[in-house]
Amino acid sequence: MNTAELIESFSEFKEFKNIDRVTMMNILEDVFRSMIAKRYGSDDNFDIIINPDKGDIEIWRNRVVVADGEVEDENEEIEYSQAIKIEPDFEIGEDVSEEVKLEDFGRRAILALRQNLVSKIHELEKDSLYKIYKDRVGDIVTGEVYQIWKKEILILDDEGNELILPKSEQIPNDYFKKGDAIRAVVKKVDMRNNNPVIILSRTSPVFLERLFELEVPEIFDGLITIKKIVREPGERAKVAVESYDDRIDPVGACVGMKGSRIHGIVRELRNENIDVINYTANPSLFITRALSPAKISTVGINDETEHADVHLKADQVSLAIGKGGHNIKLASKLTGYEIDVYREDDEQIDDVDLEEFADEIESWIIDELKAIGCDTARSVLEQTVQDLVRRTDLEEETIEEVFNILKAEFE
Repeated sequence: MNTAELIESFSEFKEFKNIDRVTMMNILEDVFRSMIAKRYGSDDNFDIIINPDKGDIEIWRNRVVVADGEVEDENEEIEYSQAIKIEPDFEIGEDVSEEVKLEDFGRRAILALRQNLVSKIHELEKDSLYKIYKDRVGDIVTGEVYQIWKKEILILDDEGNELILPKSEQIPNDYFKKGDAIRAVVKKVDMRNNNPVIILSRTSPVFLERLFELEVPEIFDGLITIKKIVREPGERAKVAVESYDDRIDPVGACVGMKGSRIHGIVRELRNENIDVINYTANPSLFITRALSPAKISTVGINDETEHADVHLKADQVSLAIGKGGHNIKLASKLTGYEIDVYREDDEQIDDVDLEEFADEIESWIIDELKAIGCDTARSVLEQTVQDLVRRTDLEEETIEEVFNILKAEFE
């Protein structure tokens, strides 16, 4: 195997990811010097010339000409009679440069050199990839879905590096197929078995924060600050924002004209509802805003226990709690207070629309009752269990549960 053949055998490494030309040349010189030192005992008197454009490597050994029979170190000295065979004009004391052919090292040494080179390149690429993505934690990256498994998705970035999006970091409504473009935030970079593993996330609050920075110039420029973000991925998110410039409405700037700015974010998050809220240091007012869209009557704060009692009208309770309890849960996380909701006593409320019980009664049951003209709580309670069993597809046990829920409203 000559030099040209060896260089050709390195063709698979021509497009080195994350390794610049200077670094690559240094790696090549290091592995060649290692081979030389092993063969000759030292590489101090060798020059290695690498020409990446031509794809060749030259090795030159420099020795001093000494009189015949006076050679003490064959690696650094050469007899006069041997030197004049290289160039007849050489004299004792002069330096001789002689090219060393790669084949002089033997096939076994060359194969060891190649293995050493491959190992160094892979190690450097791993280290470089780790450093690059360690500095990008919290940044959004775009990649292409390459392979889909049960527990995770393999994504390739623009450089062909492998990124992992675990199932736990995907929005519940996410659906991807091979070849799809995908955006996510770099959550963390781990080393497993000496290999860097880049973990992405689409459920992290940081992902939503970065999307806001992309869509809202005032946030990117620092005119508006995101104080806190809480999410139930795919369901609902609450974002508290603040502006230090009285001329800028932070909520209006984030939402955009007719929702133009926030619509793109909502689509990216699979129609996740996003509430943008004006931040305030007043806990009572902050809780009131956090429970939007419900209209709050009064808020009682206990700072020692970080507990808040919220009172509101009966028709606002379901709004405060939200579908699946997401609204009140996120409001608690956003404000840092444990929130309890209480209905106000209001004797003027004679009846309640069935839709107000959506958090306690399943929607299909409500639809069954509305189909026979029972739109309110009292209109249902005026019927007997037997009548409702006969007129709907509901079972007696289900109707009795509904009765208990509705009766509790008026007790």
